[in-house]
Amino acid sequence: NRGEEVPSGDVRVELTSPSGTDGWTFGPEGAEATVRGPAVHFCQVVTQRRHLDDTDLVVEGEVALDWIKKAQAYAGPPTEGPAPRGER
Repeated sequence: NRGEEVPSGDVRVELTSPSGTDGWTFGPEGAEATVRGPAVHFCQVVTQRRHLDDTDLVVEGEVALDWIKKAQAYAGPPTEGPAPRGER
């Protein structure tokens, strides 16, 4: 929805369930770019309810950082989401 070229490189997402006993993994093993952390924080970021800086998500690699900053789990025009708590 941003009209950008698809970046090269894979992103692996490793999420921990709210109970902490289970998790979900998406993307190839060995990907250089990763997003790891609590599933609830991931959901809050991609639904633009929380800023990435206000979560426990760990993002490694430029492709993953670009991806998570633009992630949007709903239809519509692109938005920037909320500002970090310190900037409100």
